Amino acid sequence: MFRVLISAVTYLALSLPLHAANYELEPINEQITIPWGITQLPDNALLITDRQGALYHVDAKGKSTSVSGLPNIVVQRQGGLLDVVLHPQYAQNGWVYISYSAGTEDASNTAIMRAKLKQQGDALSLSQTQILYMADAYASGAVHYGSRIAFDKQGYLYFSIGDRGQRDVNPQDISRDSGKIYRLNDDGTVPADNPFVDTKGAKTAIYSYGHRNPQGMALNPHTQAIWAHEHGPKGGDELNIIKKGTNYGWPVISYGVNYSGTSFTDLTEKDGMAQPITYWVPSIAPSAMVFVTSERYPELANQLLIGSLKFAKLISVSLDGDNIASQQDLMQNLGRVRSLHQGQDGYLYIGIDGRGVFKIQPQAASAQ
Repeated sequence: MFRVLISAVTYLALSLPLHAANYELEPINEQITIPWGITQLPDNALLITDRQGALYHVDAKGKSTSVSGLPNIVVQRQGGLLDVVLHPQYAQNGWVYISYSAGTEDASNTAIMRAKLKQQGDALSLSQTQILYMADAYASGAVHYGSRIAFDKQGYLYFSIGDRGQRDVNPQDISRDSGKIYRLNDDGTVPADNPFVDTKGAKTAIYSYGHRNPQGMALNPHTQAIWAHEHGPKGGDELNIIKKGTNYGWPVISYGVNYSGTSFTDLTEKDGMAQPITYWVPSIAPSAMVFVTSERYPELANQLLIGSLKFAKLISVSLDGDNIASQQDLMQNLGRVRSLHQGQDGYLYIGIDGRGVFKIQPQAASAQ
């Protein structure tokens, strides 16, 4: 626990802007209301989801086209059209993976699908649609869908589903969906070595559990591990390294409290439950994350970028192996940072609620 406390204090002490470079936001699309997911196609066009229920294709010249063929989506509060990623071998197979909220306004949950882009003239649509996972739809408020997607180097598909607002029911029960991170084969089948395939009554797609609402997930290119961050309640946002079969403790352990300020647990650690590698008090409301490997941003080498909804900023996290060396504010006063993507063109793309999608352009170093 001592290392975690140091990490939290380091954030407060070093929460100053980086001076190695200036950055400029180049508009890509300023009409998208809530740009939840961004990915880049081989021709440098972007696919961007709007949580309001629309998928957009933005070509390299800035032309935006709405993509038809989406499934029925429950657009309600935090639900809607969520993440979008390409298969690691997209150039060979053409698969696009999408997460969204499915069901009815009274009972919905996260679903994962894949499809292929089809072009006819200037029109774009989704074809060969396949539903890979449809979580049980519980009658609860339209919150905590989680829903980030990532692939590892072995081609396994990971995705998150939040606790769906049912804190005391879902996260610790592996017979129920929600409050989990899942792992599938790329075709939606369950890997034979998933941790709960032989557990009676378990949801066999579960890879880890005890999560609240993970809205950031990425493959660490240095270690090949899946990292994820998640919203805490009032305080207690976490950054975790996702390990097979591991219980991350929510809501039995937490560094947060109820929104009212009252306590729901006296525990911050417990045997059999993993500690985060860092946590945030007060909450930053993290959404999206990306490991920077692009040579376009040499000053960000070995950095992990995390967006903050609450504080309207982009945070740069310096890594020392699996530990956090320091955290600094890279860009401030942005608006609610919703999505991040490092494109195959090497540029970083950022989605901001109410503002749209932008390319982060590195500028010349400022004079000191």
